[in-house]
Order: sequence, then C-alpha cells, then structure tokens
Amino acid sequence: MWGRNVYDSISKFLQFQLTVNVVAVVVAFTGACITQDSPLKAVQMLWVNLIMDTFASLALATEPPTEELLLRRPYGRDQPLLSRTMLKNILGHAAYQLVIIFTLLFVALQRGQRAQDPRREERV
Repeated sequence: MWGRNVYDSISKFLQFQLTVNVVAVVVAFTGACITQDSPLKAVQMLWVNLIMDTFASLALATEPPTEELLLRRPYGRDQPLLSRTMLKNILGHAAYQLVIIFTLLFVALQRGQRAQDPRREERV
C-alpha cells in the first residue's frame, strides 16, 4: 500500500514540477526574444522554484495511503515514470498557463506603450 502511494505521489510531484518548469522556461525565453528583456529575472525564477518545490513537497508528504490502492494492479518494473497521459496533462496545463501569462504580458506591454506614446499627450 505504501509503495503504490509513494509512486503516485512521486508521479504527481513530477507532473507538477515539469509543468511549472516548462512554463517558466518558455516564458523567460519567449519574453526575452520578443521584449528584449526577460519577464522573469534570475532571482524571481529562484523564488518561483523555491515556492513550487515547497508546495509540491508538502503535497508529496501529506497524502495518506488508502485501501483502494490495493485494488489496483501494481506497476511493472519497465513502466516509465512519465506516462503518455501525464505528458498530455503536462503539455495541456502548460499551454493553458502560457496563454494566460502571455495574454497578461502583452496586454500590459500594449498599455505601457500607449501610456508612453507622445502622440497621446494632451496639449494645454
């Protein structure tokens, strides 16, 4: 029972971590290419990783095993840790988060450019 619970917890931890890291890398790289300045600085990336590691480790350590785990067949030794379903979930969640983050980033850039546009200044 404990072995299956540990395996499930590690799978959830990996799925969460990979999703967060994929999003952070894509945002940093794409933002640096488009805006010529990374939206996430190095210290901010370290804070994101620290906070995400803390939440993920808490989730890993606090889920108790249940009796339903014994009704499931055990995982084989050759079964990969990242299944096809997990990869789909990681990419799907990452795409969702990227759409929201880039929408917020580019809306903020557009508003910032409009505020700095000298043609918009009203003359007295």
